[in-house]
Amino acid sequence: MSGTSDKLKGAVSKVKGEFKDQVGNATNDRDMQAEGKAHKAKGTLQDTVGDLKNTFTDK
Repeated sequence: MSGTSDKLKGAVSKVKGEFKDQVGNATNDRDMQAEGKAHKAKGTLQDTVGDLKNTFTDK
């Protein structure tokens, strides 16, 4: 898997997480908020992995 696809998956996870976090906040659903925060963290990790892959494969 290329770094670009990891970065794309990371961006999707971040958007999904932000949506869930906001819906959870609006409905006072702490479980939904926690899911959203977890998705955002996963997205950040995927983005970092993509950066690392791009760093080492661009050489």
